[in-house]
Order: sequence, then structure tokens, then C-alpha cells
Amino acid sequence: MSSVGKDESERTWCPSGDAHAPESVVLGVRSGQDGRVVYLADPVPASQVLGAVPEGVEPRRVLRFASHCVSDCVNRRGGDCTLVERVLSAPPAPDTDRVPRCHLRAHCQWWSQTGVAACRRCPAIATRHRAGDELGELMADPSTTREQLDAWTAAAGS
Repeated sequence: MSSVGKDESERTWCPSGDAHAPESVVLGVRSGQDGRVVYLADPVPASQVLGAVPEGVEPRRVLRFASHCVSDCVNRRGGDCTLVERVLSAPPAPDTDRVPRCHLRAHCQWWSQTGVAACRRCPAIATRHRAGDELGELMADPSTTREQLDAWTAAAGS
């Protein structure tokens, strides 16, 4: 990833990152058809793109951003990301066998923590979920337990 300097090669990146972090890059664009992420071939600094998002549109509704994982993130537990743990415990999207091409993978926290399983789920993840998306709200909430996600899945399946 060209935006990662030699002194930052040990840092991991969050594929559901902060659009306004100084190092933030656009990971992909959310598809209008199904909301899945279509990944960019090369990173684009978020600062170059944010001004082009129309006023009144939340940038995370149309773009996915990557930024450094930070130790004070609400989704951190030691060196691990609890968000990816919640993502992996939710029901899979229909075509989770495909692994998208991604410029972030070599530096991605989710990849380093869970490998290909995270890559298969990543395109379906929305940094900004729609109102009324109960599963999205549960996954985004750091206090959600695996038991709560399992209960939601069981109730949705019945």
C-alpha cells in the first residue's frame, strides 16, 4: 500500500476506519445495487475525496475508509479487534466464498487477526449502517456479546 511509510510498516490498518484521520484512505465504494463494497485497485487519500461527496451525504454511506488501528478504539481488546469477531459471528452474506482483491490486506488488522474469513465478509460490511438495521446496530455496538448475535440469528431464522 503506497501510503504506508517504512516507519509505519508495523502498524495495522482498520478496514472500517475513520474517514477524517490524517492517514485515511478510501478502501472502496459502496455499490448502489446491493450496498456491497467495490474495492479500489489503489488507495486514494480520503482528504482528496471527501470534498467531492455532496453536502448532506454522510461519506461513510457511499465510501469505505481505512485508517490506522488505534489503541483507544472502542473495538479494541488488547491487540485484537472485537468488531471483526462480531462480524464473523453474524450470518454470512450469500457469496462469501469470493475473496476480493484488496490493497489493504498486507496491513489489515482483520486479515492479521482472522485471515481469509474476514476478507470474505468484508465487502458486506457497512461502516455506516441504515436506521432500523438491527443486525448492523448489534455488530457495531462494542458491548454486543456473541450470545446476543446468536440469539438474533436464531430469531431471524425462525
